[in-house]
Amino acid sequence: MKLYNTMSKKKEEFIPLEPNKVRMYVCGPTVYNFIHIGNARPMIVFDTVRRYFEYKGYDVNFVSNFTDVDDKIIKKALEEGVSADEISSRYIEECKKDMEGMNVRPATVHPLATQEIGGMIEMIRTLIDKGFAYEKNGTVYYRTRKFAEYGKLSHKNLDDLRSGNRSLLVTGEDEKEDPLDFVLWKPKKEGEPAWESPWSEGRPGWHIECSEMSKKYLGEQIDIHAGGEDLIFPHHENEIAQSEAANGKEFSKYWLHNGFLNIDNRKMSKSLGNFFTVREISEKYDLQVLRFFMLSAHYRSPLNFSGELMEAAKNGLERIVTAADHLRFLIQNAQTTPLQESEKEAFEKIQEYAESFENAMDDDFNTADAAAAVFELVKHANTTAGGESSKEYLQGLLDMLVKLTDVLGIIVEKKEELLDADIEALIAERQAARKEKNFARADEIRDELLERGIILKDTREGVQWKRA
Repeated sequence: MKLYNTMSKKKEEFIPLEPNKVRMYVCGPTVYNFIHIGNARPMIVFDTVRRYFEYKGYDVNFVSNFTDVDDKIIKKALEEGVSADEISSRYIEECKKDMEGMNVRPATVHPLATQEIGGMIEMIRTLIDKGFAYEKNGTVYYRTRKFAEYGKLSHKNLDDLRSGNRSLLVTGEDEKEDPLDFVLWKPKKEGEPAWESPWSEGRPGWHIECSEMSKKYLGEQIDIHAGGEDLIFPHHENEIAQSEAANGKEFSKYWLHNGFLNIDNRKMSKSLGNFFTVREISEKYDLQVLRFFMLSAHYRSPLNFSGELMEAAKNGLERIVTAADHLRFLIQNAQTTPLQESEKEAFEKIQEYAESFENAMDDDFNTADAAAAVFELVKHANTTAGGESSKEYLQGLLDMLVKLTDVLGIIVEKKEELLDADIEALIAERQAARKEKNFARADEIRDELLERGIILKDTREGVQWKRA
């Protein structure tokens, strides 16, 4: 299996630190709002990577954090007049709902930054003791130049950064020994959440959070660190500097980064009005369609999101689901007879498609080519399976289709369609629950309907609904 390592800028053979085990850390979202489709790409991509390792027999310890203390969270809390904890707790739950809709499996551990402050303080203390960090008026800074290999991941030169890009410099540079030094701990401002530390009552810098959580749950060395390419610099570069200085070991053997997501060939931004949350997409499409769309291109390539491409993904997914559904129907009515002579050659073809799938995934997780192998299998099933086929042949086709699509996180069972009367009854039950202030049950019904492809809209005239 070959992985493209951002550090070496080339594909490398994957050799785990421990045989048959993978330690993998993926930077998770900052939870101050609903996740957007840019957040969804690394979630889907690296969930698929994890699934493929497990398919190959690896035991995967997969850690993905939630950043639950941050300027954006504090700003949102102040706007709403609630605590930062209330904002982060709310949006962690909403994020988990979206992840479930996209069939992104929960991580082995989802650490929260606020619950790991003690470990971060210890790591900062170690960095100070080793001369890699210093304190000024309650703020602790990292001595960037002290770490000789700084820039090795992003392939940036420190002096070029210093002279050419002042926007990269963090605030408070008048107190810093060097404008390139970055913050490990900062004192609290009025109205901000804060923790006691030897330097000041305050909170950690963003970068130290991931260094500590990775160390606590995966150890001082890990196999794979992953995230969006926007995190290469400064976030991942700073993580390396902190972790390697503190632990005295190579931090991660392989660095994987997914490419950017554009909307109609333009960068996604609120100002351009082309900013979509996963929740908004779920009102138009089953989130399985979004997942299939995300895997239609190589994870390192830029990916363009558009209505046309989503429709193409929807149609492609429908082809796979329909083929699986047809095989189930044929199996129910098939004779329990051994594999026929005429089927033996066709049966061998099934293995060839599986090999094509594995070859694609072994080549730096090429999900586009892996999906093409699945379509070849679907075509093979559609042309060779029929009413005369043996149960063994049909079951072999279905089992392989389910096995390969499961690696991609695609569910190939058709959701049972609700009757209009059933929908109306559930809506009536939801309205009754809301009147009784049983909002948990009301939300449960809404989520249940959404999962079945029914979208509700609360209006002054009452509840309107439509099928996705």
